[in-house]
Amino acid sequence: MDAIARPAPLRGRTTISDVARAAGVSVPTVSKVINGRDGVAAATSQRVLAVIESLGYESSLVARSLRRSRTDVIGILVTEFEPFSTELLKGISSAADGTGYELLAYAGLVSGEARPGWERRSLSRLAGTLIDGAIVVTPTTLMASTPIPVVSIDPHTGPEGHAAIDSDNVGGARAATEHLISLGHRRIAHIRGRADLASAELREIGYRQSLEAAGIPFDPDLVRVGDYQSAATAEVARELLSRHDRPTAVFAANDSSAIGVLQVAGELGLRVPQDLSVVGFDDVPQAANATPPLTTVAQPLHDLGAEALRMLLELLGGRDVPAHVQLPASLVVRASTAPPPPGS
Repeated sequence: MDAIARPAPLRGRTTISDVARAAGVSVPTVSKVINGRDGVAAATSQRVLAVIESLGYESSLVARSLRRSRTDVIGILVTEFEPFSTELLKGISSAADGTGYELLAYAGLVSGEARPGWERRSLSRLAGTLIDGAIVVTPTTLMASTPIPVVSIDPHTGPEGHAAIDSDNVGGARAATEHLISLGHRRIAHIRGRADLASAELREIGYRQSLEAAGIPFDPDLVRVGDYQSAATAEVARELLSRHDRPTAVFAANDSSAIGVLQVAGELGLRVPQDLSVVGFDDVPQAANATPPLTTVAQPLHDLGAEALRMLLELLGGRDVPAHVQLPASLVVRASTAPPPPGS
C-alpha cells in the first residue's frame, strides 16, 4: 500500500469533509467508516482511519472508539441542569476520580420541554461511538433493553427492568410530616410533585401515612400539584395560603417548591415560621441559603451519584449489580418550622 502524505495543517475545526478530501473519498464513505458500516474496502477504510489520525482526530471520542471499541467515557443524561441533577453530578464526578473514565454530561431537554422518551433519543445519539455506559437521571420510560449498560437514578416509573438507585421517599416524607405533627400542627398541606413521577406518589404516601398514624383525617383539599417547580407551586400556594382556614404548615415535595411557598408567604404578609411552617425535600444548597433557612429532608445526592457510578462500573466490568439500591433520607431541621400560632 502506498505511503500516505501527511496533509497540510488545516485551520479551525476539522470536519468530515476535510477527512474525505484528504483521503480522496466521498463524505458518505467517511461516514460509513466512522460508524463501522459495511460497504467499504479494507484498504479504503485503513486510508480513512489514517487520515483521521493525521488530522488530529487521535484524541477524539469517535476515533478512540474506532481503534479500541470503547471510549472510556461515561455519559450522564439529565433532562436539564437544575439543582437536583447538579448535586448528583458532583457526586458522580468525585467517584469517577482515579477510575480512568471521563464524564460527558448531556441535557436532553427539547424546546424547553422534557418530552417522554428523551433518554432513548439521547442514548441513540451517544451510545457506542461516544460513551461506553450511561447514568440516566429520572428517566421517563422503562429501559429494559439498552445498547450499553445503564443505571437509572430515581426513575419516573420506579425501579424496574434495569439497575436503579433512589432514596427512601416514603420514609423521608414520613419524617417531614411527623416533624410538623410533633410541633403541634394539624392542618398540614402537601404540595406534591409531578403526577407522572413515582417519587411524587411515594412522598404523598409517606405524608398520608403520618397523618393516619397520628389520627389526623386526610383532607384532599390540602393537597395540590406543584410539579416540583417553584413557578407552578406559586399559584397553588397562593390559593392555599389565601383561604380563611389556611394550613399552618406546608410539606412541599421538593426544595424548589418549598422555596416557592416561602416567597408566596412573604408576599401575603405571612411570617415563616411564626405564622406558617414549611418543609421541603432534597436538601439542595439553595435550601440552607433560603430566607429563613429551610427545614428539609436530605437526600444523599452526592452518595446517590457516587453509588450509581460504582454500579455502572461493575456492569461495564461484566459483573452483576442489585436491581434496586435504596439509600436513606434524613430530616434536617432549620429555621422554617416552629409550633403553630396560638389558637390556630
